[in-house]
Amino acid sequence: MTLEEILFYIFAFGGIASALLVVTRRNPIIAAIYIIINFFCLAGIYLTLHAQFIAVVQILVYAGAIMVLFVFVIMLLNLGDERSLRDGFSWKKVVAGGFGLGVLMELIYIFMIPSGTQTIEMTRATDIGTVEAIGRVLFTQFLFPFEVTSLLLTAAIVGAIVLAKKNLD
Repeated sequence: MTLEEILFYIFAFGGIASALLVVTRRNPIIAAIYIIINFFCLAGIYLTLHAQFIAVVQILVYAGAIMVLFVFVIMLLNLGDERSLRDGFSWKKVVAGGFGLGVLMELIYIFMIPSGTQTIEMTRATDIGTVEAIGRVLFTQFLFPFEVTSLLLTAAIVGAIVLAKKNLD
C-alpha cells in the first residue's frame, strides 16, 4: 500500500465521519465547522488523485466563500429558541429513511459487483487536474455549456436585483 492510498483512505474516512457529524449536530455553528472539515477532506482526496487545481478551488470557493455565507445566514436566522425547530413524528421522516435505505442498498450493490472500468495511466492522470487541462477542455469541448451557464448566472443576478428593487419601494 502506497502513501497516496493511505492518505486517500484517511481523507475518505475523515470526509464520511465529518459528513455524518454535520447532519447529526443540533447546533448549526458546530455543523458548519464539521462541513468545513469535510471540505478540507475532499480537497485532500482531490490532491491524492492529482487534481491540484480542483483541490485549491475546493478550499477557496467552498471552505472560504460558501462557508462565510452559511455563517452569515445562521447568524441572521437568530436560532436562539431551539424548541420551535423540533419536530414530532412525521411520515416524511419515514419516507426519507426508506429512500436513504434504498440508496444504501444501491451503493452496496454497486460496490459488490466487479467493475469493468479501465484505469488511467499515471502519466496522463497527473495532467488531468491541472489548470491548463481544465481550461483546454472547458473552452473547446464544453464551450457552449460554459456560455449557457454564464447567461443563466447573469439572468439570476438581474432577477435578484429586480426582486430587491421591488422590496425597497
